[in-house]
Amino acid sequence: MRLREGGPDHQPLGATSAARTVVAVRGFHKFAVRDGLAELDPAAAVKPPTPTKRLPKALPLADVEAILEAAGAPGTVLSMRDRALLEVLYGTGARISEAVGLDVDDLDLTDAVVRLRGKGSKERIVPVGSYAREAIDAYLVRGRPELVATGRGTPALFLNARGGRLSRQSAWTSLAKAADRAGITKDVSPHTMRHSFATHLLDGGADVRVVQELLGHASVTTTQIYTLVTVDNLREVFATAHPRARR
Repeated sequence: MRLREGGPDHQPLGATSAARTVVAVRGFHKFAVRDGLAELDPAAAVKPPTPTKRLPKALPLADVEAILEAAGAPGTVLSMRDRALLEVLYGTGARISEAVGLDVDDLDLTDAVVRLRGKGSKERIVPVGSYAREAIDAYLVRGRPELVATGRGTPALFLNARGGRLSRQSAWTSLAKAADRAGITKDVSPHTMRHSFATHLLDGGADVRVVQELLGHASVTTTQIYTLVTVDNLREVFATAHPRARR
């Protein structure tokens, strides 16, 4: 079945749009049969197409490091905050909502861990590496106190210029500006940093179950999509490095 959008000159729907359309049609026919408006359900045997899996886009380590350096380059209070924020995003694999939702009390720099609140208010404890700890410590000592003074007091870790909790949109803007200063031409989002965190861990030999726990995925199936990226990397290295990889 080829679902088309609009008239005959329109292109077929993509797999995701087609799946949503089929689900809606099936729901309508089920409703009609249940309420006695129809005797048969002609859509009962119609199965929605399976959407193709989109491989997550990860940045090379060099690009990540360039973005992190660019975030802190101006040396201002806000740049210290941005450097700490981006180090947390890449260093812990946190979602942007988890990062901006952090309170100061969620940090334990002595034990080098942070408590993240994920989807469904599920909490997980994630290690914090030395680079992120140093950036956070610098921000807490020299940056955050100045921002706190402009507001009414808040437990939030990452603050805006008015002393309130940093929003997701502002955090996104901070990352975009850092990527631009670093000369990164690829599209970069907070989720790109999360993808890079997972991909680099697996490239370094981390077990997929460990990465699952760190990312806060309910199912390992969600995490396994990252292994497809690393397999592609392995194929590329093999094809270029092995003397008998190709004729």
